[in-house]
Amino acid sequence: MIEPQQGHKHPLSHMIAEINVIFADIGFVFAEGPEAEREHYNFDRLNVPKYHTSRDMQDTFWFKNKDVAAPTVLRTQTSPVQARYSESHMPPIRVIVPGKVFRNEATDATHEAQFYQLEGLFIDRGVHVGHLKGVIEYFFSKFFKGDVEVRFRPSYFPFVEPGFEVDMRLNSGNSKLVGRWIEVMGAGMVHPNVLSSSGIDPKVYSGYAFGIGIDRLGFMKYEFDDIRSLYNGDLRFINQF
Repeated sequence: MIEPQQGHKHPLSHMIAEINVIFADIGFVFAEGPEAEREHYNFDRLNVPKYHTSRDMQDTFWFKNKDVAAPTVLRTQTSPVQARYSESHMPPIRVIVPGKVFRNEATDATHEAQFYQLEGLFIDRGVHVGHLKGVIEYFFSKFFKGDVEVRFRPSYFPFVEPGFEVDMRLNSGNSKLVGRWIEVMGAGMVHPNVLSSSGIDPKVYSGYAFGIGIDRLGFMKYEFDDIRSLYNGDLRFINQF
């Protein structure tokens, strides 16, 4: 008789659980929303212009929706949950949103049409870029278990102003990442238009948001070389975790 093998968490589930614990320790709560999302929340509420290329078919999966007044997409990011949560909760708001997102693009070793993203949002009185930098450094130091340095480079995202590309350098630990600057996420201060559309006065409150691919965190933490390994069901890969 063959003894049944004990199951274990998938590496994505393990990372999401670890992320939740890290952020819960500093007061963030878990939030979630629909994967089939209205255009209103996926784009309009996030200050994405009608002409923005991310709305085009090459980037977004659109449903053939009979309700033309409420077009629906497979969400391209977890940021729509930010919009939904903000309209039903008053500041202070401190949430993380790990979840599956979808992009209409070709797959290869570093890209998938579906992947997991982590969104973070904090809104309160007097929130500034220094708070954002401190939280990002805290998260990476816990997740990669080492001393972390973070730097910001100016960038553009419709739902934040100013916006940044974030680079991280791990200065201690056993990882191959030690000593290397690596681009890891997009972030910035929540755009006043996004606050206003949620009924939050941007003259009173400010906030920051950030987003990173959880699959990419897996690349960095576990040093595998093909994102498709997370989804193809090969137990030779999964059982390593």
